[in-house]
Amino acid sequence: MAAKEIIKDEAILSQPCEKCTAEDAALAQDLLDTVAATEDMACLAANQIGETKAAICYLDDDDEPHVMFNPVMKRALAPFKAVEECFSVDEPHKVTRFQRMTVEYDELVDGELVPRKREFRDWTAQIIQHGIDHTKGKVI
Repeated sequence: MAAKEIIKDEAILSQPCEKCTAEDAALAQDLLDTVAATEDMACLAANQIGETKAAICYLDDDDEPHVMFNPVMKRALAPFKAVEECFSVDEPHKVTRFQRMTVEYDELVDGELVPRKREFRDWTAQIIQHGIDHTKGKVI
């Protein structure tokens, strides 16, 4: 397990990320390893470890890690204001998040990207939205 360094360079973080392909499989492991090695990390986007690819890793309510390639929020309900911290940014930011959302994404299964669609709620929805913002080049 080799955790990657967390990037704080706004020039990298502000770039919209490229779509992932099955050839980005090693990136999933880098995300998983970095989240596992970093205390109190709930979500990590690939650009936070220097890869401008649309991939995020998040921990679910049972602290199990999951990787999403090419996540896109398709539906969002119940907006609320939040103050979020980020490992790549020194100051907390005020953001609007949604309590419920539907995400379309790709999951790596046996070396192939498989399309998925899933609804998320509450804290898990919030951290996934944070990760998706990173893939769009939004510095949180």
